[in-house]
Amino acid sequence: MTRHITVVTAVHAPSARFLPEAWASLRAQELPGGWEWRWVVQEDGRTDEVRPYVPDNPRVTFRQGRPGGPGVARTMALAHAHGTYVRILDADDQLTPGALARDLAALEADPALGWAVSRALDRLPDGSTAGFPGDPAEGPLDRGAVLAHWAAHDFLAQVHPATLCVRRELLLALGGWMALPASEDTGLLLALDAVSRGWFTAEPGLLYRKWEGQVTGQPAHVDPAERTARMAVVEARARALAGWRWPGADGS
Repeated sequence: MTRHITVVTAVHAPSARFLPEAWASLRAQELPGGWEWRWVVQEDGRTDEVRPYVPDNPRVTFRQGRPGGPGVARTMALAHAHGTYVRILDADDQLTPGALARDLAALEADPALGWAVSRALDRLPDGSTAGFPGDPAEGPLDRGAVLAHWAAHDFLAQVHPATLCVRRELLLALGGWMALPASEDTGLLLALDAVSRGWFTAEPGLLYRKWEGQVTGQPAHVDPAERTARMAVVEARARALAGWRWPGADGS
C-alpha cells in the first residue's frame, strides 16, 4: 500500500511566478519504495493570477480562499492533506535533491520524533547561495531546545521553520499555524518543540529565496510594537504547551 507525504504550499499573486521552480524541485524528489508525494497549492485569496502557474497533474491539488495570510492558507490546505506527513514548501522556495527522503528517513526511524527540520540556504537574487552560522549538530532536538535558543537570541530560532516536515496528526492536534500576521510558522515550530522531540538534518533541505517582494522583507514585518506582541504570544503559547506531551512522543 502506498503511503503519502503531502507538500503544502501557500501562494499569493506576487509569488505565483516562482511556482514552476518549486514544482521542478518537487518533481526531482526521489522517495523510498512505497512512498509518494502529493502537492496541495492553496492561494491566499481568489484571483486569476495564480492558476496559470499551477501544473495540471493528478498529484497536484489547487484551491483558493479568502485572504488571511500564509498561515491561514496553509491551515486551509490541511483539508486536502491526507498523508502521514506534511512538508512545507513556500511558493518562492525550492527543495534540494533528496530533501523529502531525508525527512522520511529520520521520522520513520523513530516514532517518538514529531517533526523534522533541515539546514536552509538563502538563494540570493544573483543565484548564489549563503548559509547561516550556528546550525545545531545533526540529530535529535530535545523538547524545549528551540524555545531556549530563540528566547536567548532575540527571538531567532537556530533552525528554519520553512523546512518543517511534521506528522499530520500532531500538526492537526496543535491547530495548524498560529493566527498571526507574521511569525505564524515560528509559532508552530515552538509549539511542536514544546510537546515533542524533533530532528535536525545538517544537509541543506531548502533554498530560501531572497527577493524584493517577499513578505518578510516588508517594513511592517519588523515594526517594533507588532513584533513585540507577536513574540509575546508565540512564547506564551509554547510555555503553556510545555506541560502537555504529544502521546506519540513516548513511542506509544
